[in-house]
Amino acid sequence: MESILVPIFICVVLPVAIVLIVYLASMNSDNKRASILIKAIESGNGIDADKLAEALRKPRKSAREVLNLRLLRGCICTFLGLCLVIVAIVNACGGGDFSSDPVTVPLVFSTIPLAVGLGYLVVYFVTRKQVDNK
Repeated sequence: MESILVPIFICVVLPVAIVLIVYLASMNSDNKRASILIKAIESGNGIDADKLAEALRKPRKSAREVLNLRLLRGCICTFLGLCLVIVAIVNACGGGDFSSDPVTVPLVFSTIPLAVGLGYLVVYFVTRKQVDNK
């Protein structure tokens, strides 16, 4: 029975709990901002509500920061995919058959990070010129 419960907990309960915690933390911060703004408006001490609302707004990333984040994610994902391909090649050269698990599993799982990483890199190089021109 325990051998069934652990994978269910890891695959179902843990991701749901993580998403719930992140959602509740975001909702709590939004509620705190709203309550501060409401108290400032109710007090009426000559505080400009528009300036306060803009000051309490979530900070936005600049176009340059978003671009650098895309480059970072692209490099990390591409590197991870290439590492998995290298692991598969080393296992194949070590005497493993192509249809064996030490060769095919890394090859199969390397396609996703390679595709995501190359996609991020393509978007980075295409949008880089637009951000530099602004």
